[in-house]
Amino acid sequence: MKRAVRAPGPVKAGLRIGLLGGSFNPAHEGHVHASKVALRQLGLDYVWWLVSPQNPLKKKTDMAPLARRVASAKKCARRPHIRVTDIERTLGTRYSVDTLTALRRCFPKVHFIWLMGSDTFVQLPRWRRWKRIFSLVPVAVVPRPGSALRLRRSRPARLFAKWHVPARALSFDLPCWTILRAAGVRASATSLRAQTSWNR
Repeated sequence: MKRAVRAPGPVKAGLRIGLLGGSFNPAHEGHVHASKVALRQLGLDYVWWLVSPQNPLKKKTDMAPLARRVASAKKCARRPHIRVTDIERTLGTRYSVDTLTALRRCFPKVHFIWLMGSDTFVQLPRWRRWKRIFSLVPVAVVPRPGSALRLRRSRPARLFAKWHVPARALSFDLPCWTILRAAGVRASATSLRAQTSWNR
């Protein structure tokens, strides 16, 4: 029997909820910055941090236990409009395209928007059925240091160029995507792991 899917926050009809997926290994100020930018520029009601049980593109040996990463995210978020969840564990999904499909099925009246950093957007072609994501939800990209130029030249940006719109015009007439205005924050999970005892 499948477990009931419990949302990390309100799911009233018409709510605009940004989805920020990742390993959060550990969570950092870059995640907070991206969420605050999206909340403000897209008029979101909430941002959900989807803490992945296991990123298919990363080694399990490099990953802290899920419970520890969720705790890290909750400690870092500490804002009423940012909700932390390991809902992918309940859904039983590993790939973002499957998670989005499941969330739309579970909460059909919520307007979801997929959030991602520009460094991750550039790597989208490595993801399973990545083009399908653009037909499921609008996509909003937050600039990250060192990837702004690659973002504009990336395969996703070129392939979906005709559907790129300003943030204020982002709609649910899909496909539709935007690049948010933001100064890059250099915080990263990789640097934090190197500077702290996170993996020990």
